[in-house]
Amino acid sequence: APMGAASLLSQISVVLSIAAVLNMLKVYGEADPIFSQPEYSQIPTAVVGIVSKFYQIVVSIAVGLACGCMPIYGYNLGARRFDRMLGLRRLLLITEAAVGVVFSAVFLLFPLQMINIFGAEGESVYYTEFAVKAIRAFLCLLPLTCLNKGIFISLEGLGKSAESTLLSMLREIGFGAGLPLLLPLLLGLDGVLWFNPLADALAIIPSILLLRRLDRSYAREAASPLPLPQES
Repeated sequence: APMGAASLLSQISVVLSIAAVLNMLKVYGEADPIFSQPEYSQIPTAVVGIVSKFYQIVVSIAVGLACGCMPIYGYNLGARRFDRMLGLRRLLLITEAAVGVVFSAVFLLFPLQMINIFGAEGESVYYTEFAVKAIRAFLCLLPLTCLNKGIFISLEGLGKSAESTLLSMLREIGFGAGLPLLLPLLLGLDGVLWFNPLADALAIIPSILLLRRLDRSYAREAASPLPLPQES
């Protein structure tokens, strides 16, 4: 039940983040000298929708890798094989980071080719310029995105559903919904594009701090002897 609640709250928080982003795109798009024109007004929403699809593909891979490790976490935790458990987590996070690096490189180096997958060849120059900028801004820190997802789900596998839920909600609501509301005040429409990497950069800090605290607790538990069975 706690693990199901964590996943449910995580999905709700994602919906709130998306709602904040779409609202800010509408508000600041109408204030932009180009996108306030009727013929170009749908460009920001359409582009961010496409970029979000790329983002979700990467997130799905990161989540799939982490979910595959959950049964192994549980087995080794029950067997008090903290060495195996931590070794698996280390390997998972390295793999997550590598996946993020590869996808970020593709999006940063070939943004026009990626947006052309959705048929952007016949669109206006304003569409193309905004799409390239959106891909490079929104998807520039995918290694941190993948690491965050790996950490959140690893915590669930270790029975730390409350911690996982708090971190996930901090990422998606605190940063994911808060930053799209705040950054445009400083950067205008571009602030809606930069919220995603900044949210991941901020969320990784408490995630790492929590992992370090858990590692110390596992080290103490591994050093303590097992309790002797009580004689009846």
